[in-house]
Amino acid sequence: MAEYTFREVIAQAMSEEMRKDESIFLMGEEVAEYNGAYKASKGMLDEFGPKRVIDTPIAELGFTGIAVGAAMNGNRPIVEYMTFNFSLVGIDQIINNAAKIRQMSGGQWNCPIVFRGPTASAGQLGATHSQAFENWFANVPGLKVVVPSNPYDAKGLLKTAIQDNDPVIFMESEQMYGDKMEIPEEEYYLPIGKAVIKREGTDVTLVSFGKIMKLAIQAAEDMAKEGISVEVIDLRTVRPLDFDTVLASVKKTNRLVILEEAWPFGSVSSEITYMVQQKAFDYLDAPIKRITTPDAPAPYSAALFAEWFPKLEKVKEEIKKAMYVK
Repeated sequence: MAEYTFREVIAQAMSEEMRKDESIFLMGEEVAEYNGAYKASKGMLDEFGPKRVIDTPIAELGFTGIAVGAAMNGNRPIVEYMTFNFSLVGIDQIINNAAKIRQMSGGQWNCPIVFRGPTASAGQLGATHSQAFENWFANVPGLKVVVPSNPYDAKGLLKTAIQDNDPVIFMESEQMYGDKMEIPEEEYYLPIGKAVIKREGTDVTLVSFGKIMKLAIQAAEDMAKEGISVEVIDLRTVRPLDFDTVLASVKKTNRLVILEEAWPFGSVSSEITYMVQQKAFDYLDAPIKRITTPDAPAPYSAALFAEWFPKLEKVKEEIKKAMYVK
């Protein structure tokens, strides 16, 4: 075991797969000469050269389309967006081409691409750079959506995503790139579509994913001091979503709280809520609670942003409501 940062394991995962398969290449803004906007491709240009680590113009629609065409012709592109906010410029290529080409070609073409980069908020970046799009992409048949919460998961899931024959949306966070964790020296892969129980509990289930998992873990630790046992589930993947793990936990605890960094309407938590009431309604001892950002764009003001972003106290408050504890 050795300690690595989130940005380092992203580079490791891409490099390890590129050494095995010459059809894999990385493209995006500043990924080569600058080592990546967040240094998540550091050293890769030196190792693989400019034909496999490619700096693109500021033209997401163009290079996303190039990646789709390359994938249809036997390559396995990795596309880095400086943030997923910028993926909206190329979203037609993702949704109308990458996600649909296997079905529309009658299975003649696969589209093995990883679209990766930061999602959601990262401090005072304004409303247009502080959006969580996990539920947008998860709504599209043909796409897989992965949102790791720590370096260990990020490496194993990214390696799996690169080998997947379908397009995978791989969402990171600018605020996690410096996170450190011990990582095995031996190679490993993690399955897409399998959640993990981060903390065992008996009183209430708390489900989350991505960087806001830190808030979920902290809330569970604080609740333990008050005698409430919280089972914490990290989804890791929001499409396919591991409903079985969530349902099994709810059947044990009989209560559910969902935490995500997204707007409430049509959110991932909305889908989980529907599935739980459909398949485990008789096990619920309290209404399902969810914590999201407010139904409004992220404010730039630091004071307003602090009010907009889900708070630890709010998570604990909703857990207590689920427990009927004041």
